[in-house]
Amino acid sequence: MSEKPWAGRFTQPTDKFVEEFTASISFDQRLYRYDIQGSIAHARMLARQKIISDKDAERIVYGLNEILEEINAGKFKFSVALEDIHMNIEKRLIEQIGPVGGKLHTARSRNDQVALDIRLYLREELDSLADYLDALQGALLDQAEANIDVIMPGYTHLQTAQPVLFAHHLLAYHEMFLRDAGRLRDLRRRMNVLPLGAGALAGTTFPIDREWVAEQLGFDGVTRNSLDSVSDRDFGLEFCGAASILMMHLSRLSEELILWSSADFSFIELSDSFCTGSSIMPQKKNPDVPELVRGKTGRVYGNLISLLTLMKSLPLAYNKDMQEDKEPLFDTLDTVKGSLKIFADMIAQLQVRADNMRIAAARGFSTATDVADYVVRKGIPFREAHEIVGKTVRYCIENNKDIPELSLEEFQQFSPVIGADIFDFVTLEASVNSRKATGGTAREAVEREIARARQARGRN
Repeated sequence: MSEKPWAGRFTQPTDKFVEEFTASISFDQRLYRYDIQGSIAHARMLARQKIISDKDAERIVYGLNEILEEINAGKFKFSVALEDIHMNIEKRLIEQIGPVGGKLHTARSRNDQVALDIRLYLREELDSLADYLDALQGALLDQAEANIDVIMPGYTHLQTAQPVLFAHHLLAYHEMFLRDAGRLRDLRRRMNVLPLGAGALAGTTFPIDREWVAEQLGFDGVTRNSLDSVSDRDFGLEFCGAASILMMHLSRLSEELILWSSADFSFIELSDSFCTGSSIMPQKKNPDVPELVRGKTGRVYGNLISLLTLMKSLPLAYNKDMQEDKEPLFDTLDTVKGSLKIFADMIAQLQVRADNMRIAAARGFSTATDVADYVVRKGIPFREAHEIVGKTVRYCIENNKDIPELSLEEFQQFSPVIGADIFDFVTLEASVNSRKATGGTAREAVEREIARARQARGRN
């Protein structure tokens, strides 16, 4: 057999540089386990359908398992001349068991074969990512529980707005990652259909049993259109889209960790294990991990745009352009997996500087809204109350005071409805704990959300 599976049509050998330029084995070799897994199921189906003999199928399966051991042991020699992982394995199979190895490719094409391999690979990687996401969510819950009484300033426009519990702030990210996990689950369900059996584009004339192969490989069903089966890369695009949103969430958290660990904030201390120093400034402790994750977010965005651009003008069905789908997909998986793993460990080792957070929360008139709410409860329309408190804040600025430092007389010069009970509403604790509705920052509301999240994790 010629080294090229398609060489019978050609009279000249492939140009050496063209051979190297068009080969994908340098990156698609990571699909070897899935290629062999799919080939074993395919061979057994061929025998079950009497397309090949049971004896031939047994020899093929034996040979494929031998090749799997070779690759796992690092003894397999990948060849650029054989273009891709499929032909590298098939050629080695024929070397091992003879011409019968050539029967494996009956009733399939590399087009539906690679579509299967990528789905098997991505499905397993999605399960791995789910575990990493779960670990990060667990670390956030642990930190929230351990710091349930820590009060920090809540911000809008990066300006002090209202005091919130630090635990409440962490739970915001827990909610984001919960949605990320849901997107990955939805993707896994949608992509979990078998494309094998579509052939090159039109199906096959052999009496194959696609449903049996789907069952053997753990798919929920089979694809319903052969053209779509070999040209669909929606699942890769959907993953890169979900990964981009996930990385955006990590990047936002990275930005806050970077700010909070700076000398100007000094809200947290990152473990030395996740920081580096300066080659010239001995005092520096740089938050390299969150900075790098923030940077890698752009890399993942680029991979999504790369895949969208790749697919946007392709006619049905398979085109060689689609060989370029794997590197962005693989890189995105590697990047997200590494970012999640390192983030879970970093959050788990985070040290909180509660005193500094409290001092910052007490600045910037963070309880001004509580005064406005108090005045509204006394029967004043909110817009009037807003103006009253605005004048109160201006007075505080002019007199270098914060709201809790005002005397009753000072409060009453802005509105006579303000009584001595105002001081029960303007402390940080009172402000935080007055927001008891579901989703609020009150301690009891946050404790409920932590308990709910713990219970959901137990069910999963």
